[in-house]
Amino acid sequence: MYDFSIITTAIDQFLRSLMPSALATFLECVLIAVCVLVAYVLLAIVMIFMERKVCAAFQCRLGPMRVGFWGLLQVFADVFKMIIKEIIDFKRTDNLLYNLAPFLVVLSSVLTFSCLPFANGIEVLDFNVGLFFIMATSSFGVLGIMLAGWSSNNKFSMIGAMRSGAQMVSYELSIGLSMLTLVALSGTLQLSEIVARQADMWFIFKGHLPALTAFIIYLIAGNAETNRGPFDLPEAESELTAGYHTEYSGMGFGFFYVAEFMNLFIVSGIAATIFLGGWMPLHVPGLDAFNATMDYIPGPVWFFGKTFFVIWLLMWIKWTFPRLRIDQVITLEWKYLMPIGLVNLLIMTLCVVMGWTF
Repeated sequence: MYDFSIITTAIDQFLRSLMPSALATFLECVLIAVCVLVAYVLLAIVMIFMERKVCAAFQCRLGPMRVGFWGLLQVFADVFKMIIKEIIDFKRTDNLLYNLAPFLVVLSSVLTFSCLPFANGIEVLDFNVGLFFIMATSSFGVLGIMLAGWSSNNKFSMIGAMRSGAQMVSYELSIGLSMLTLVALSGTLQLSEIVARQADMWFIFKGHLPALTAFIIYLIAGNAETNRGPFDLPEAESELTAGYHTEYSGMGFGFFYVAEFMNLFIVSGIAATIFLGGWMPLHVPGLDAFNATMDYIPGPVWFFGKTFFVIWLLMWIKWTFPRLRIDQVITLEWKYLMPIGLVNLLIMTLCVVMGWTF
């Protein structure tokens, strides 16, 4: 398997040989921040294009085709249009909170994105409570949405923000229970250790039925957490115009738009990490030749392949099922998903204690 920590260690040693240790550390932080932001923007562009093409395929059409070959430049044209659009200020809005809300949403998304282990040695943050830190950073994004709805002084925005707050806070419970189920199986919160303990077999296979159940619950709750169909009640066009970002224009709206797609990538990346082995190749016990062949495939290929597979599943769900009512969304969580998740966690704990796992 490829170990990219050799490259990062060599860069660190090279910088420290040229300058003082404190300056080298500062420069490394700046380089990492630039790499994270560039990756964030590029992946957002890929996600938007993928969404349009997948949507078109499910609706038996072609999607964007005019700008660039196969429509590849359509997203860049849209980004340019959004950048040059006028940002409209309203008299009765709370300007400070109105302008702060998009940055809170993007900040939450970027912090969570930077915690994903893309390959062996390519991890910005890796410490013993990594999964807990991801839950913490991803959860305060709802504050930006609530501030956007309240500060806009628009009843449709406020209703959308209240719906989003209730929905996101509710479904975070099921996401947390699904993660705890895999923590019980792995015995650690550190993301690199979770991936390393799937070297012989991915957790979705190793954990039997409880792991598969947790994966299904996570997919449903993850879709709801990112406000995507059929759980897109906070921005239901037929009822609320655009929900909590109705009054936003230009890059204010663009931040919400980009963060929504990147939150989909983050949810899928976490699923790929804790359920499908992250950057770990597919290994089958007893098939040494097959396992050795899989090791030749680089870790980033495995991680992004698994992540985009989960993204495709979530897009399939969005473009297949009709939008639910808000009471149905909340009922699904509190009456079904959360009780099933609690029972599933107990079953997984019993399986681990009794040694009933592969």
